[in-house]
Amino acid sequence: MTVPENEIHYLEIVTPDAEAVRDFYGQAHGWQFADAAPELGHAFVATLPNGSLCGIRAPMHDQESPTVRTYIRVDDVNAATETATGLGATMCLPPMELPGRGKIAIYETGGVMQGVWQVPE
Repeated sequence: MTVPENEIHYLEIVTPDAEAVRDFYGQAHGWQFADAAPELGHAFVATLPNGSLCGIRAPMHDQESPTVRTYIRVDDVNAATETATGLGATMCLPPMELPGRGKIAIYETGGVMQGVWQVPE
């Protein structure tokens, strides 16, 4: 199932105890997580009933704080980031390719980081 455009495609949870948080979500919600995905920062990823994904991973560097970040599915990641920056958002991660998964970008607005995700065709 593909999540429609402008809906949450990926929920990213960054925590220093990724395995414990994965186990919690599995037990609390019945989510089934796959083995760690290297292309997603070694996140454990579950496909949710509506087709959205949830990835739980450890921080990738010392400056990365625990966070929960949503990625909105977009048709064109470049156009979406141009719109966001045109509205005053600050780019944190310019559009980049995730092998086999599409393209993502992260921007910040109102003190909150938000991602956009263009799935492969």
